[in-house]
Amino acid sequence: MTSHIPIIAIDGPSASGKGTVAKLVAEKLNFHYLDSGSIYRTIAYAGRLQNIPLNNETLLLNVLENANLSFKNDQILLNGKDVSEAIRTEESGRGASEVAVHRALREAILGFQRSFEKSPGLVAEGRDMTSVVFPHAGIKIFLTASAQIRAERRYKQLISKGNPANMTSVLSEIILRDERDLQREISPLLKTKDAIEIDTDTLSISDAVDNITHLFSLKSQTS
Repeated sequence: MTSHIPIIAIDGPSASGKGTVAKLVAEKLNFHYLDSGSIYRTIAYAGRLQNIPLNNETLLLNVLENANLSFKNDQILLNGKDVSEAIRTEESGRGASEVAVHRALREAILGFQRSFEKSPGLVAEGRDMTSVVFPHAGIKIFLTASAQIRAERRYKQLISKGNPANMTSVLSEIILRDERDLQREISPLLKTKDAIEIDTDTLSISDAVDNITHLFSLKSQTS
């Protein structure tokens, strides 16, 4: 697949900062933004509302087919209701990794994800943006950080939003999520050969954003 629309694809493990970085890069470049993880979180959330086991792919596909999922500004709408905050819980994060293992579900979502590829450009973040969804992206980034640093970030994020959190539990969940993402058979988290790795252990969000926009600027000058 080839495209004249510039795409910056960013993959990375949970709480690596890719969501914040990707959104800021998109704002800086005035590009569209795709948070692919929110799609899986919303499906998990909708499934739980209907008491559907997240290991039942057939029923989850029915949930997806009957759900009206849309993005409006910073809002994620499910059947017209803003679920942006509801899907940011640790439970929804766990649910996302559980539903993400289903092949048919991932294939059904693929077209929706690719519909975000529009002018003037797109910044897409997730776990298989560089490898599966946008393998033709002009810039591919693998944003990572140690499990400890990522757990500290997630803990602070949860506390700041008034959600109950335990540091030990958050770290355990991060490690478990990594195992699921790396070991799943369908679209596992991986660093593609042509992706540039950015470690944010000691790098600020603004520095990571500047690094990526600089890469885009250099790419634009040579293409």
